[in-house]
Amino acid sequence: MSANPSRAIIFEPVNLLSLLRSILVAASVTLVTVAAAPGVCAQQDASEQAIAIFGHGQDLHEKGDLAGAVAQYEKALKLLPEFPEAEYQRAAAEISLGNLDEAEASLRRATTLRPDWSLAWAALGDVLVKKVSGSGSVMQEAEAALRRAIELDGANAPAYSALVDLQLRGTSKPAELKATLDNIRPLTDGKSQAPASLWTARAALELALGDTKGAKASASRSMEIDPRNIAVLFLSADIALKSDDLERAKQLASDLTSRRADSSKLLMLNARIAVAEGRYPEAGALLDKLPDATPGVAELKKAIDAATTTDVAGLEKQLAQDPKNLLLLDRLCSGYRREDPTKALEYCRRASELDPTNIKHAVGYAAALVQAKQFVSAGVILGKLVTMDPENRTIHANLATVLFELKRYPEAIKQFEWLSSSDPKAAAPYFFLGIAYDLTEDYVDSLAAYEQYMKLADPVANKLEIDKVTYRLPAVRQLVKEGKGKKR
Repeated sequence: MSANPSRAIIFEPVNLLSLLRSILVAASVTLVTVAAAPGVCAQQDASEQAIAIFGHGQDLHEKGDLAGAVAQYEKALKLLPEFPEAEYQRAAAEISLGNLDEAEASLRRATTLRPDWSLAWAALGDVLVKKVSGSGSVMQEAEAALRRAIELDGANAPAYSALVDLQLRGTSKPAELKATLDNIRPLTDGKSQAPASLWTARAALELALGDTKGAKASASRSMEIDPRNIAVLFLSADIALKSDDLERAKQLASDLTSRRADSSKLLMLNARIAVAEGRYPEAGALLDKLPDATPGVAELKKAIDAATTTDVAGLEKQLAQDPKNLLLLDRLCSGYRREDPTKALEYCRRASELDPTNIKHAVGYAAALVQAKQFVSAGVILGKLVTMDPENRTIHANLATVLFELKRYPEAIKQFEWLSSSDPKAAAPYFFLGIAYDLTEDYVDSLAAYEQYMKLADPVANKLEIDKVTYRLPAVRQLVKEGKGKKR
């Protein structure tokens, strides 16, 4: 499980006037003590110049001129070497520029100059986490820095977010993850000012500990606070995949694409979705674009190999030797869903019986029933599942399909309306809404749905459906013009 809570370095506003006063007070004390010793005035002038240059650096920083800001911070530090705020802000700019070594050096100096500065310790830990490539001294040092930040400030959100990322990357035991979660809960429950990053970290821990429902609620809270938080969108997609909600995962992947999210993470997400849908060649092609060292690539390639092996009998022999192997059952359930729905149905059923509290297996079982065209049985299960997980798009999509195939159009319309309102950019629900309204002689709504579909549909991928709607539209428009159909 890979989680990446939002851990952007937070720029702490430095009160320049307060800082200037503290330096001037120190200079005054020196004047009194040393009795106008030579050089005191010069030192005071240097301090004032350093503060002015630092302020100019912050102005450039805010305007996005990172290189210019770094140059100003360095000038300030030459005049006033013991200036931890300048070291910190320089590190923040270097991080944005991708210069982690320089940022680390500045933050080490900042924590040396000001050992009780929680934010600087958190930033140092964050940089070290970014540099971690495996277990070892860097990981240990990162954890030490983050725990020092939390020791100084028990509500340090950036420190907790980085610590969670570090723990989920490493080999932390469930008890350690739970301990961190227990510390984060009081900082989020009932706290209207809790930052999105802290809710994202909480969601990642809950997901890692198997609390999918809690993770979904925490991720939703994070998204409410910061709808543009890329990290929580990736985490929500992970939650959707763990819940077997492929429709939701695809919706989030599309959203992340439009936001120009990290390309490697997006490739990985789309590869996982392709594997979950049984599109193994496409998944393999996506993974080939990523370096082999990318976290999760090796594991996903193994899963593809297992699912696409020609020695299916070998997999089933493994299952015969270990009939309660949930991983094997789950792979065979999803792997056979398209090629042999009846066989998939049996594996999905067995997985669901072995792990009855995990909705994922029940969703897979229902999907296999739909593929096998056992719509009545599928409808019974999906009707129960939709009350258990009312935000699961995959459940709604399958239930809508079942009701449509059973010609229960008014009920199907409710499901397709839910799908269209939860993702207005999705074209498919409008296609089926147009047909369902058309068949129930609600021509006004049918016309609106058809026209919306034509706006959203992909001209290449949806050519067949577009041709059908194009053929039907003139007749529906005429029926509306004549006032035919349901009266309003």
